[in-house]
Amino acid sequence: MKINSEDFRVQAGKKVKLKKWPTMVKPVYQSKEQYQKLLAEHVAQLSALQQLQYASNSYAVLLIFQAMDAAGKDGAIKHVMSGVNPQGCQVFSFKHPSAAELEHDFLWRTTQCLPERGRIGIFNRSYYEEVLIVRVHPEILRSEGVPGELLDEKTIWQERYRSIVDLENHLTRNGTRIIKFFLYLSKEEQRKRFLDRIDEPEKNWKFSLADLTERKFWNEYMLAYEECLSATSTRNAPWYVVPADDKENARLIISQIILDTLEALKMRYPETDAKRRQELQAIRKQLAKQN
Repeated sequence: MKINSEDFRVQAGKKVKLKKWPTMVKPVYQSKEQYQKLLAEHVAQLSALQQLQYASNSYAVLLIFQAMDAAGKDGAIKHVMSGVNPQGCQVFSFKHPSAAELEHDFLWRTTQCLPERGRIGIFNRSYYEEVLIVRVHPEILRSEGVPGELLDEKTIWQERYRSIVDLENHLTRNGTRIIKFFLYLSKEEQRKRFLDRIDEPEKNWKFSLADLTERKFWNEYMLAYEECLSATSTRNAPWYVVPADDKENARLIISQIILDTLEALKMRYPETDAKRRQELQAIRKQLAKQN
């Protein structure tokens, strides 16, 4: 089965109803061995394309990962990006904002971490938390120091969506390609993974009572995700809803989407002009004479 990136893309302007999107699709692999082989092929291709990206030094790529707890964001980043030269890849995780960060607008702390040209930047959670967890827990919004007259919950989410889309359009105009992944996990699969984290001692550190508390807000989160995906998936910065009940399949889908995006950039290694070739030949002659 060939992975078609468009099957998972949220089309710009389309209203998202997550109940119509699957959390599980037919696997593209038939065995564990085949999965490992396919992933290794993807990783090798990704490594080569990132090296080309680094050499051409024209485009930056920003990968954004959002999901409910236990959906597999960390594992996807670890496995899919395992072959990329660390010099060409930067990973940032965003949790609760610090006191200093709260003194700025909601995009400030992530803007400082945007990738440079020639590099892939990965946001494990992102500025989208400001229209997801903050929407589900409006008490967080009221603690952010925003003037009271700007806290109308009837308008603030649309205003934040607009700020995000404006930022992403600006980045696109300046050579950053943005790919956004929502790892779509079913509530039942999350329950199973939480139980695994409790039953397996080496996974105990991954689970806390706060995870169980957030699970109670599942429906509210799904609504927040629907509104967010609908409002912010654009031609320049699309969202991809990745079925996440099968971790291995999700990784293959994610890696294929990244590969498709990088290949579409049609990057080239810098061309060597006549003057540069002459310079290199002169250097070569000097090296050839040395012992």
